[in-house]
This record gives sequence, C-alpha cells and structure tokens, in this order.
Amino acid sequence: MEFFRYIFLILILTGSTSVGFLLSKKYSDRARELLSLSNLINILQNKIKFTHKPLGEILEEIGNIKENSGITAIFSKTAQKLTNKKFEIAWSEAISEQTFFLNLKTEDIHLIKSLGNVLGKTDIEGQMSEINQFQLLLKTQIKNAEEESSKNAKMYKSLGTIIGLAIDIILF
Repeated sequence: MEFFRYIFLILILTGSTSVGFLLSKKYSDRARELLSLSNLINILQNKIKFTHKPLGEILEEIGNIKENSGITAIFSKTAQKLTNKKFEIAWSEAISEQTFFLNLKTEDIHLIKSLGNVLGKTDIEGQMSEINQFQLLLKTQIKNAEEESSKNAKMYKSLGTIIGLAIDIILF
C-alpha cells in the first residue's frame, strides 16, 4: 500500500510540474510566433517591392513557407479569400480563423489586423512605408513578448513544481 502512495505523490508532482511547463510555453511561443510573423512580413515587403506580382500570388507563396504553420496559414487563407473579397476583409477573417491556434495576445491580433487596412490600397512606395511602420510596432511587441517570456516562463515552471511539492507535503 505504501508503494502506491509514493507513486501517487510522484504523479502529483509530475503533473503539476508539467502544467507549469505548459503554461510557460505559451510565453515563449508568443515571442516565437511574433518573430516568425516579422520574418514573413519582410518576405512580403521584398516580394511586393521587387516582383510586382499581384498580392494574392505573393500571399500564396508566403503561405507555402513552412516556417510557422499557424502564422503562414494567415497568408494562405487570405490568398484563398481574395478571390471574392476585398483584401482588408479577407485578411481580417483569416486572422480571426487562426486566432485560436496562436498564442498571441489581443493587442497582437489588433496590430496584425491593422496591416490589412493599409496593404493593397496605395502604390508600392506607400505600402513599403506602411510595412516599415508596422515592423517598428511589431519589434516593440516582440521585445515585450521576450521580456514577458523570460520573466513569466521561469515563474510558471517554478510555481508548478512548488505547488506539486506543497500538495505532496500536505498529503504525506
């Protein structure tokens, strides 16, 4: 009987530690996803500037990049929706569909949606200017995400282990 008690205590500790690690992973995933978005936006900017292809084709090409499936899906879904919708609406709907699969905050989502309000409405130079402005705002979000990740990830990992130990001590 004592054997099962120790197994139970080990399972509690392992479970609570795992929950702590899962919660901390959300913070590192957010920073990674924002960084991935920044890279894809750089690709978008270069393709708009140098290839002069239609926006739908460019988005489709970016959607086929295997960098981060959640983020690239926004581009591919937007490209699919462009056949019968304006860019702004297609972009917004694609982001809304992917929000569940991403670890982004509401402020990140609003920032990403704001890009859809300016793309495809002006000439190439105007779009480059808007993308540069977006990249500056995105860099701020990435910096904030990295700071939150370094601070909160450690806390959740430690907190999961400490809670597991506390429960084990109480039950022992």
